[in-house]
Amino acid sequence: MLQTILLYVITVVVFLGLDFFGIKFLVRPVFERHLGDWLMIPPRMVPAAIFYLFYIAGLLWFVSLPALKAGSPMQALIGGAILGALCYGTYEFTSYAVLHRWSFEQVVIDVAWGSVLTGVCAWAGVVALTGKLA
Repeated sequence: MLQTILLYVITVVVFLGLDFFGIKFLVRPVFERHLGDWLMIPPRMVPAAIFYLFYIAGLLWFVSLPALKAGSPMQALIGGAILGALCYGTYEFTSYAVLHRWSFEQVVIDVAWGSVLTGVCAWAGVVALTGKLA
């Protein structure tokens, strides 16, 4: 149980740290260009916090804990990237399908970022607990 809590905390810290920079430098500029005044400034933090807490829990359940059990950070990296593509893709492709102002550029940037972010965070958590890089 302590190992799971530690894995969760490590993953949350890495996720939040990386996502801060990803949103600021990759995602937000593209969203501002296409959505402009549709963006909340500042963003609603409660829904964002709820997303992060549940998303990381799902990441641990589906990817990090099985990879940790297998002792395979590479499994965490690949599984996390796939989960990230599925989750971020669900949001982005649905938005692109139903929202007039949504652009394909937003889809590409956010799905790519979500895949890399989720994979790296799952990998980092497993590396921190196993001490193995691959």
